[in-house]
Amino acid sequence: MKKETMYTESVHLYGRIWVALGIILLLSVPVAISVHYSAWPVWNYVLKGLLGVAPIYWTVGIIEVFTYSPMLGTGGTYLGFVTGNLSNLKVPAALNAMQAAGVKADSEEGEVISTIAIATSSIVTTLIIAVGVLLLGKLKPILESDLLKPCFAYITPALIGALGVVYVSKNWKIAIAPLVFMIVLFIIMPSLASSVGILVPVGVLLTMGVSRLLYKKNLL
Repeated sequence: MKKETMYTESVHLYGRIWVALGIILLLSVPVAISVHYSAWPVWNYVLKGLLGVAPIYWTVGIIEVFTYSPMLGTGGTYLGFVTGNLSNLKVPAALNAMQAAGVKADSEEGEVISTIAIATSSIVTTLIIAVGVLLLGKLKPILESDLLKPCFAYITPALIGALGVVYVSKNWKIAIAPLVFMIVLFIIMPSLASSVGILVPVGVLLTMGVSRLLYKKNLL
């Protein structure tokens, strides 16, 4: 058996284990609270609430797997989905690291770099959150000041924008169509800003279609 095959199989094995453990840990918190206080939710209300919310999250979750997996590689995908915060932290961290190292996600090197980048970002995030919790009393007045408050609304756009410039500059022709489409769409329907999970795959499909058209026209 090839080393690459053995590595991939081991990643899938441990990835499934950690995903299962993550689900169990997430569900154990409300279960533990219900057991401790002997207060269980009314299941009719829970099901009614889930009918309006769960289908959206299921759809977005499935779409994100197909969208982000090719970007992150096998190990990065499992680790990213277990630790969460994909679109505004894990994906940019992995893509930036692979860009700096000059490797692709579907290569062995890309697998390693992506996994290390996501693991590092998870550790750093945990440490920052821990420090923030310990110093919350002292930091709260500073973070809620009129000077800093507007900055927090632009953290994600700044992060994605800075990373996007690197990839747009590689082939600006491909970027024009999805960029114009999204700008016009959000101008016409600003409420769609909360539907990023669905619009990302739409942008990917649009980019793929335009890229194929440009390639056939010998414009790439």
